[in-house]
Amino acid sequence: MKKYVFIYIINIIVTISNTNAQVQTEYLDRGIIATQKSSNELFVNWRLFKNDPKNISFNLYRKEANRPIHKLNNTPIKQQTWFIDSTFNNGTEYTYLIKTVIKQEENEESGSFTITPTIHAKPYFSIPLKTPKGYTLNDASVADLTGDGQLEIILHQTGKAHDNSHRGLTDPPIFQAYKMDGTLLWEINLGKNIREGAHYTQFLVYDFDGDGKAEMACKTADGTTDALGNIIGDAHQDWRDTNPESKTYGKIIKGPEYLTIFNGENGKAMATVDYIPPRGDLSGWGGVGGNGKNDNTANRADRFTAGVAFLDGKHPSFIMGRGYYGRSVLAAFDYIDGKIISRWIFDSKNRENPYSGMGNHGLSIADVDEDGKDEIVFGAMVVDNNGKGLYSTGFRHGDALHVGDLDPDIEGLEIFNIHEIEDNTTGPGVTLYKAKSGELLFKEAPNRDVGRGVCGNIDTQTKGAQMWWSGNPNLYDIKGNIIGQAPKEVNFLIWWDGDATREILDKNYILKYNQGILLQAEGAVSNNGTKATPVLSGDILGDWREELILRSKDNKELRVYATTYPTNILLPTLLQDRQYRLSLVWQNVGYNQPPHPSFYIGTGMELE
Repeated sequence: MKKYVFIYIINIIVTISNTNAQVQTEYLDRGIIATQKSSNELFVNWRLFKNDPKNISFNLYRKEANRPIHKLNNTPIKQQTWFIDSTFNNGTEYTYLIKTVIKQEENEESGSFTITPTIHAKPYFSIPLKTPKGYTLNDASVADLTGDGQLEIILHQTGKAHDNSHRGLTDPPIFQAYKMDGTLLWEINLGKNIREGAHYTQFLVYDFDGDGKAEMACKTADGTTDALGNIIGDAHQDWRDTNPESKTYGKIIKGPEYLTIFNGENGKAMATVDYIPPRGDLSGWGGVGGNGKNDNTANRADRFTAGVAFLDGKHPSFIMGRGYYGRSVLAAFDYIDGKIISRWIFDSKNRENPYSGMGNHGLSIADVDEDGKDEIVFGAMVVDNNGKGLYSTGFRHGDALHVGDLDPDIEGLEIFNIHEIEDNTTGPGVTLYKAKSGELLFKEAPNRDVGRGVCGNIDTQTKGAQMWWSGNPNLYDIKGNIIGQAPKEVNFLIWWDGDATREILDKNYILKYNQGILLQAEGAVSNNGTKATPVLSGDILGDWREELILRSKDNKELRVYATTYPTNILLPTLLQDRQYRLSLVWQNVGYNQPPHPSFYIGTGMELE
């Protein structure tokens, strides 16, 4: 079994650098969070870092108004990054701080968290919002916009939206940035010439230029207005098809298309270039296989994807994609010295190309060939870090994708993919293959159009990931053996309780396989209709377990749910695993998918 090896050095912070000698890293504070477990218990946890020394320990402090700061632990906290506080008073506001202890020397605190516990414990904290009238909270991303080591929330607010296959006008997409306390940093309106919908409005938030503060990249158009009121292009142009009798009513099939980088701290448009790839001939985006067909209504031309990848192994580039039912184009860019620079373009071109029709309703970024540089896993095909096709499996387009160390007995990463087998085509609806080579390990659901599928370790008795998918009652181990009954939920995964197995996340509840519901988020709801996805889920705060962000039913607040389970597993924050961190970036793209790290966490895992 592959072992996850921790490398410990004395330095607490790896300096962000743009030199060729160092990989650009992200500065994080300790991400401390306090969640009320019951009326008399508060669960406090914080981040461990990869470069923390083995003998590190912690002191936890609590302060309240008009009282001196108070240390809660009698001796330094060792071999864990959590603490249960049972000495508080309900109705009192407390601020928790964590300090590291190295070689018996205490260091300054890194981050704080404020909470007012109540007699009726809430398993979440709220982020109050300024939601535009008629809009609904949708996908979000997290990044440090201000350079202080704390993550902010970048939220996509959606009004009336339409799928690409639908006609009709939509509302302009709006983006807002918030601090965790609800402070609104900025608002960007993409305008009427950007259509609203899950397949149109992809956005990427990451520190592209290495200055310690994240930027946002997305497609823009005439009339896009940044947070300072600056307008991109021609504010008077309306490129929408406004003829109710037209086959493309509400769509935008004419006019310029732009790509813009926005300043993450103030929302100002910093650089704008022409969008690559352009729409070109609408009828030139058809392909082969399931849902391959063609159209001239932009149903295929306006299918967008996006992601961030370390293509040179050291600095982040961003990828903007177009098309996947047939022709697929991926364009890579760098943001250097305030300019957007084209890096390479991958184009499957036509249906004779083996990469045509292989894209998914989303993508994943991973170093599949273990050369230190990231590849783009785009459904049934992989594009190498240099923009050349690495391989195509030929299994065609699909809706769900999982990439990780799914089988710890096999060297390297694996890819679990589901496929739309329709329109009189044949082939497996489910595949598992080696990420490095495309070598097939498992296939099932012959000649079936499979809509959803999940792959992760949910069984406490079985090593490796388990596989299940819609329309099949069986749960498979990673070797392809039936080991039990599949969960009815076929959606998201989350590390929530204290063991290494992952729990099942669906709609507004968390379920442990064969045991029952661990969390029911009353008053909160999921997004995106039948996809039932969270606003965001991932290791955002606290230790290596994952948080769940949902919207309140009235769309007035985000609710951040965090675990209150003790654990004897000590892991660095998953944010420091590059594949996992970039998974949080692309989670909002297309059909949302759960993040996976580059190493195995689950039953039978080994640490050293």
